[in-house]
Amino acid sequence: MAVIAALAPKPAKEVKRVITEVEVGDFITVRDLAGLMERSPIDLIKVLMQYGIMAPITHNIDHDTAVILGEELGVAVLRPDQMAADEDDEEQDGVAVAEQAQTLVKQVLGSEKEKNLVGRPPVVAVLGHVDHGKTTLLDRVRHTDVASGEAGGITQRTGAYQVTLDGKLITFLDTPGHEAFTAMRARGARVTDIVVLVVAADDGVMPQTREAISHAKAAGVQIIVAVNKIDKANANPDRVLEELAKEGLQAEQWGGDTIVVLLSALRNEGIDNLLANILVVAELENYRANPKGQLVGTVIESSLDKLRGVTATLLIQNGTLHQGDTVVVGSTWGKIKAMFDDTGKPIKVAGPSTPVVVLGLQESPGAGDVLEGVRNDKEAKAIAEERRLADTARAGAAAAAAPRMSLEELFDRVQGGGNKVLNLIVRADLQGTLEPVINSLNDIANDEIDIKVLHSAVGNISESDVMLAEASDAIIIGFSVGTDKAAAARAELSGVEIRNYSIIYKMIEDIEDAVKGMLDPVYEERTVGHATVLQLFKLRRGSIAGCNVLDGVIKRNAMARVLRNGTPVIFPNRVETLRRFTEDVNEVRTGFECGIKLHDRSDDVQIGDVIETYENVRVR
Repeated sequence: MAVIAALAPKPAKEVKRVITEVEVGDFITVRDLAGLMERSPIDLIKVLMQYGIMAPITHNIDHDTAVILGEELGVAVLRPDQMAADEDDEEQDGVAVAEQAQTLVKQVLGSEKEKNLVGRPPVVAVLGHVDHGKTTLLDRVRHTDVASGEAGGITQRTGAYQVTLDGKLITFLDTPGHEAFTAMRARGARVTDIVVLVVAADDGVMPQTREAISHAKAAGVQIIVAVNKIDKANANPDRVLEELAKEGLQAEQWGGDTIVVLLSALRNEGIDNLLANILVVAELENYRANPKGQLVGTVIESSLDKLRGVTATLLIQNGTLHQGDTVVVGSTWGKIKAMFDDTGKPIKVAGPSTPVVVLGLQESPGAGDVLEGVRNDKEAKAIAEERRLADTARAGAAAAAAPRMSLEELFDRVQGGGNKVLNLIVRADLQGTLEPVINSLNDIANDEIDIKVLHSAVGNISESDVMLAEASDAIIIGFSVGTDKAAAARAELSGVEIRNYSIIYKMIEDIEDAVKGMLDPVYEERTVGHATVLQLFKLRRGSIAGCNVLDGVIKRNAMARVLRNGTPVIFPNRVETLRRFTEDVNEVRTGFECGIKLHDRSDDVQIGDVIETYENVRVR
């Protein structure tokens, strides 16, 4: 029967469908593009990281970026109008998928009729490295003094403001400059039209500057560079332009297409030139929306006020928000009880590109959540509850499927023949601390195990760090730093391990242990005992050697060899039988007599030989 079963034809193996082309509109999220390609979102995120783009699965990418991803993954990315004319039905299905993949804001704006669109103020995000003068620049723009009221002069929260130049409005998003708020800054870039990248003329392009460039490019927005602090004695604008060119931002002064404005926010020099360039870009790009269309917007920030309850700063992107409107924001809802502009003045309506603080939401929404208008409270409750249940289900499914990325998991992977690379993301409180930490970690690496520090920076562990760890099976090392609430929640959901240390030798000890555990096992032979042969007892199945234990201990089933005049003559072997008189025993110690029968070649043992037992001890 077994032979017949072996000869029987095996069932045909199911052939997995290979996606060779997909249809994508102007924008699509990473998750939905992965769904169209039938690939894991992690595959797409890894490719994006190779191009310097840190993007979560909910991140919107434009069509050109999708084409690049497709080329890397072997999938052709086409526009709807590129599909064959004889595939109308499939084309319609593809369009539907593409439309579903777009965010609500993009869908609404794309569905508006051309005749209903009117010009709107440009939305500008100010990004850049900490202490390069972003807030001071906004001070001059708004004629207010914000920087002096902030901790250490570093922006701690995201704000939205409007200014008027020559009768034209410009909306500014003051996104945080500290690296700990990378996730918030990324959201700020996605709702903007123009990014003003502030670079200090005396400092040049720094790590957070590069992050800001990545976020702006990923959002597909126009970039205007403001080279600040040109009044300083050690300012070197030419060096800044050279460093920007290396990051792909070629200044107009050097024949490129990136607008670069030299200014001194402290001395109020060049501010008007910057604003004028913003309006020029806005006029060329022709930003428009329908103030009478469907209401959509994005949450910039939210908080819980003891007196006023839930407050949320919103940026209206289409339609008009009125006091008394019922809205759904993410997985919460509410009826707008009061509205305030960026100066705190009560208002009744807010149109496209208008930042507004609202009261009346049931719960605090998350930064980046989308607002949409609905007809009544009943509809709002139903939508919010449906989204809440969906979020809970997705979170549960993600938690159940999330691999636990820990030192122990890495050890198991290596034991199974996996890649012997320990990927780390390192955060420290000070630059002076970060460098010795990195050097210590690099010293632990050896020829068999490679330690790769994927990213290192100063500041708290952020959500961007966790996203990078998710896509690269990395462990996050924090030295004397905290962890952002969003980062901790995401790490818990995705199974990324975050290890915090305040003592450097403890960190080194843990990593050394992990590396040692990941190495291929190395065994060292250790002698356990010796027994000299006094007499032999011949049996039908070999001989039993009557012995006296000279030192150590002789154990049953122990590995053994026979020494004659100090030279091994019978090896390898093991103690098959061990007896004391007529009883089988497990071990016999020094000074006692015993009978030993070896597993192999027991008849070759001679009187006067020494039976040496040993064991292989794992030393690594």
